[in-house]
Formats: sequence, structure tokens, C-alpha cells
Amino acid sequence: MQTESPDSLLDLLLASGPLVWPILLASIVMMLCVLERAIALRRRRVAPKRFVQCLLAQVEENGDRDAALDLCEEEPSHVARVFAAGLRRWGKPAVEVEQAVLDEGERCAASLRRYLRIVSGVANICPLLGLLGTVWGMRVAFDQIAGSSAMGRPELLAGGISQALLSTAAGLAVAIPAMIFYLHFTGRADSLVMEIDRHGQSLVNLISAEALEDRRSTRRKRAA
Repeated sequence: MQTESPDSLLDLLLASGPLVWPILLASIVMMLCVLERAIALRRRRVAPKRFVQCLLAQVEENGDRDAALDLCEEEPSHVARVFAAGLRRWGKPAVEVEQAVLDEGERCAASLRRYLRIVSGVANICPLLGLLGTVWGMRVAFDQIAGSSAMGRPELLAGGISQALLSTAAGLAVAIPAMIFYLHFTGRADSLVMEIDRHGQSLVNLISAEALEDRRSTRRKRAA
């Protein structure tokens, strides 16, 4: 007994109706965004530990503002931009230095979350496109049954429903990974933002007017 060969992926796509093509396009866009975020949200591109330790140690030990700024300009990471914004307020009151760090930190946070809204949109829209494709396919299937002379043949209706449901399956197959990627990268971006904020606060505690005065007072007491 000869069995039928399974349908190829192309055959399944062609049988799913016209709305499967926007779902396929959305999946391609989603994967491009995911790959870009996987590269952009690496820790060494956002807040490299070695750079942070070197800069904070240099500021605390040497107190050289220009050398610290040069070090930040040579480093392309996000935390370097936050440090540079704070260093430009060297010796100002803590509130002013902290505000500069927070402002630049917000810009970095927006950059870290770039394209995540697209991934979220794919996760929300693809199931709707799949459902619309199923409704469209069901209508076509019923029209074919009603217009044929083979009334009362359930296999025709079952075949039409099976093809119509393929678009819903396609929408969910794209939406589920998109939601998982969105949650993963959102959590990673939030974690990196909090880390940048923590490093920025450490810099504020070193270069604000209050911190510099405390260190000078400590040195005078030691000298005395």
C-alpha cells in the first residue's frame, strides 16, 4: 500500500491563504531585530567591567578630569557616555552631577530598548493575522462546498478547514517565539540600565563637590 508523501513547507504556505505572507514577512523582520539586539545588548558593548573599574580607580586615585574624559572618549560603550556626562560636571553639587548622569542614562536606556517594540508588535499582530486568515479560509471552504455538486461529503469540508487553520498555526508559530524574545531582551535591557545607573552613582560619589570636599578634609586630618 503506497502512502502519500507529506506536504512540503512551500505547499503548506501556498495552501494557507494570502495572509500567511505578511506573517512570513513579520517573522523575517522579527529575526533581524532579534539578531541585532543579541549583539547590541552584550555586556562588553554596554558596560564593560574592566573599563568601569579602571575609570573609577583613576578618578579616585589621580583626580584627573581630563584624563578620565579622554578615556571615556576612547571607549564606545554606553556606560562611557554616562561617565562622560558626569565628568563634565566635575566639582559641581551632587544634585547637578546626578542629574547629568540620569539624563544621559535615560538616552542610553532608550537606545538599549530600540527595536523591542517591533518584536512586541510582531508577537501581538501575527495571531490576529492568523485568525483573519482562518476566517478567510473558512469562508472560501464553505463557498466551495456550497457551490459543488458533492453536498454531504464531509471530507471536503474537513480539508477546507484544515487548510484554513494553517494560517492560525503560522501566526502562533511566529508570535510565541517573538514574545519569548521580547521578554528576554526587555529583562536584559532593564538589568543593564540598572547596572549603568549603579556605576553612574558611584561616579557621583567621587566627583561631586561634597565628595571632593570630604576627601580634602580627610587628607588634611591625616596630614595633621
